[in-house]
Amino acid sequence: MAKNKINKSWLHDHLNDPYVKLAQKEGYRARAAYKLKEIDEEAKLIKPGQVIVELGSTPGSWSQYVRRKLAGADGGGIHGRLIGLDILPMEPIADMHFIQGDFREESVLAELEQALEGAKADLVLSDMAPNLSGIADADAARMEHLIDLAIEFAQQHMKPGGALLAKCFKDSGFNPILDKFKAEFKTVQQKKPKASRDKSSEIFLLGRGLKHPAA
Repeated sequence: MAKNKINKSWLHDHLNDPYVKLAQKEGYRARAAYKLKEIDEEAKLIKPGQVIVELGSTPGSWSQYVRRKLAGADGGGIHGRLIGLDILPMEPIADMHFIQGDFREESVLAELEQALEGAKADLVLSDMAPNLSGIADADAARMEHLIDLAIEFAQQHMKPGGALLAKCFKDSGFNPILDKFKAEFKTVQQKKPKASRDKSSEIFLLGRGLKHPAA
């Protein structure tokens, strides 16, 4: 019975969520697009001509927002390159190169490197999150592991002056993640956009300028 109450409460909040309604109106696949939009408008991350890689891109609302920004004022094809990776399938987005697979696997990395055509990313986006078990220590460890992967990916495939924007959670595992960002990036900011629900401990870390880029 309690679970039904929670589900009904969530459904009520979801259906009355202004960002859900806005996403439906503006053609975004999920309300998450507005989290990236707010961060981008404040931090001026996305510009036409850039190479942008998104880790954990499914269902694609961030990718839709990025594509619109890269298309510029003329609304035609994109100026730049947009590559998304996810272990889950994703409905296609025009002008986006989507790779389904785990980027820790050699074959997936090889496909990514082929898509990059020798270029390095200006911006790496990570909306990856673990499947939460409810066991705080285990969930914190899973989140930290995903952040490690995102940082390692950025070190290998991002320009030294580029930026990594990654989702994490402000819980027991947050301080070690923040310390890692500070160890690897010249500047680090915490972002909690208005579109991120108040009840959620979700927070985004923006790291700019690699201290230890790959040779």
